[in-house]
Amino acid sequence: QVQLVESGGGLVQPGGSLKLTCAASGIMFTMFAMKWYRQAPGKERELVASIFSGGTTNYANFVKGRFTISRDNAKNTVLLQMNRLKPEDTAVYYCNAYSYANQYGYWGQGTQVTVSS
Repeated sequence: QVQLVESGGGLVQPGGSLKLTCAASGIMFTMFAMKWYRQAPGKERELVASIFSGGTTNYANFVKGRFTISRDNAKNTVLLQMNRLKPEDTAVYYCNAYSYANQYGYWGQGTQVTVSS
């Protein structure tokens, strides 16, 4: 059974930091690219950051320089360090494991991030 479990969300003031963790089980972790998406109320889900098994990363322009994605292949976890948070970063953040070889993916249940004073 595949499980992606996100944690680390919460309420933070503008300019603050949060670290999200996604713990994966039931998959061959190194065979998957790991991604973080987010979805704000009334908006479509959007890709935030990706990391491939070898460590190559990609970021959406709106988080470049503020967010850092990393993965620990020994622990089957992927992290999203979010710094200098802005109110517009408020959203539910979802972890995604995607297999480009087989063109399918899995989703976590999401974790709420709220940036507000």
